[in-house]
Amino acid sequence: MLTVNNVSMSFSDRKLYEDVNLKFTPGNCYGIIGANGAGKSTFLKILEGKLTPTSGTVSMGPNERMSSLKQDHFAFDDQTVLNTVLQGYTKLYQVMTQKDALYAKPDFSDEDGMKAAELEGEFAEMDGWNAESDASQLLQSLGIAEAQHQSLMKDLSENEKIKVLLAQALFGKPDVLLLDEPTNGLDPQTISWLEDFLADYENTVLVVSHDRHFLNSVCTHICDVDFGKIELFVGNYDFWIQSSQLAQQLRSQSNAKKEEQIKQLQEFVARFSANASKSKQATSRKKQLEKIELDDIKPSSRKYPFIKFTPERELGNDLLRVENVSKTIDGEKVLDNVSFILQPGDKTALISRSDATTSILMQIIAGTMEPDTGTITWGVTTNRSYMPKDLNPEFSDDRLNILEWLRQFASKEESDNTFLRGFLGKMLFSGEEVLKQVNVLSGGEKVRSYLSKLMLIKANVLLLDDPTNHLDLESITSLNDALVDFAGSLVFTSHDHQFIQTIANHIVEVGPKGIVDRADTSYDEFMAHEAVQSQIADIY
Repeated sequence: MLTVNNVSMSFSDRKLYEDVNLKFTPGNCYGIIGANGAGKSTFLKILEGKLTPTSGTVSMGPNERMSSLKQDHFAFDDQTVLNTVLQGYTKLYQVMTQKDALYAKPDFSDEDGMKAAELEGEFAEMDGWNAESDASQLLQSLGIAEAQHQSLMKDLSENEKIKVLLAQALFGKPDVLLLDEPTNGLDPQTISWLEDFLADYENTVLVVSHDRHFLNSVCTHICDVDFGKIELFVGNYDFWIQSSQLAQQLRSQSNAKKEEQIKQLQEFVARFSANASKSKQATSRKKQLEKIELDDIKPSSRKYPFIKFTPERELGNDLLRVENVSKTIDGEKVLDNVSFILQPGDKTALISRSDATTSILMQIIAGTMEPDTGTITWGVTTNRSYMPKDLNPEFSDDRLNILEWLRQFASKEESDNTFLRGFLGKMLFSGEEVLKQVNVLSGGEKVRSYLSKLMLIKANVLLLDDPTNHLDLESITSLNDALVDFAGSLVFTSHDHQFIQTIANHIVEVGPKGIVDRADTSYDEFMAHEAVQSQIADIY
């Protein structure tokens, strides 16, 4: 069990939270949510001991072990893949290393023998004899082939490194597992595997994520970082957000009898409880939901940006034709003879096990990169806006503030300060924030600024490369709803399951040997279809 006692955290310019008292117990998964900058990742660092709180303490049970997902993808470049995973269980790896060093001594003494025997006992207690096979199996489950296990980490792709570091965090079944954005950079198949793994994990898990589907799949509780506090609520993300809306509604019903409000709450909880799956965590969540009382639910202070894309003109009969496109980057063929056709009204998700593959295809479609071979043909009525994954070059001018930057894309009627300030206010840039220099904006602020630009341009085709990157959950929800309502056509990439499922009506999976193209199908149907999965195996 992990216990947080009277923890407060302040920096020189602001206070994040104070008097936090929480208990995290085995068999539960806790989703840490909050606006960008609220202190979610800071809280995980405090729990891990990497940051010292201003006041208060964090404690675990005796002999319990904590593990976390490392964020430095280059920290183990000189290590083999297998050794990197084994180092996730620090004590076991130290015993292994000491034991091997003793046996390698040319002048092995009686004293060395006694020490080795002691280490062998510790090694056996930690199930050390199965460590390498367990680590190997974990890696293979995450898609890292056995042939790669003795490779150096520096020789792996970025996506493969992420999987190895995830295996490192999971290795040895730690008593407390801390995961900061564990789905970032993972392909859909690996995310699905991780969801299943965590849903049945018997120990304590704390996870920070902006993936709503992931939070809904694995969480039994939500820790909300808000109002300068961290409060614990039973249920997954959807239950939290809908219960906070219910709390707001009940609060406004000042004339309603408490019995009526209790009945509304009971009906709401019953609907959620009925949807619990058979996983251990979902069953645990169901039991705890049924104990919720009226005072347990509270309204949220979250603010949602207003996002609405309105095309200036309708599309004609043709959208996009991609024919025989190939592209080689640094000697590696990324796209091989890719062809597909998109029709007006299509909202197409480009997915792949490689982020580089979809980003390169997006750049070629957008016209910012030339293919080695093949052609891209857009319909004559299309008016396109492209949002790249890397927005830094778009905001490098240190002479412009947000207001001035956005004015470049406004029509004459929309270019006055009053209109632009009101427009940016709806995107959560209030007061003097609109005068902030664009070259110092945070990742989330850059995305919200760029989405503001896209709204002003009024294109009938949007090309969005991982648009939820850097956004908080509220902004993701607003963008999600806006793209569902968008009357034009859309081509996008994303790792967000719910985002793809609710928006896309056309899925194109891109591999190094071609594509799998499915129109008029949802993402869930695409992922569940056995014939489709067989085709996917053929393109990798």
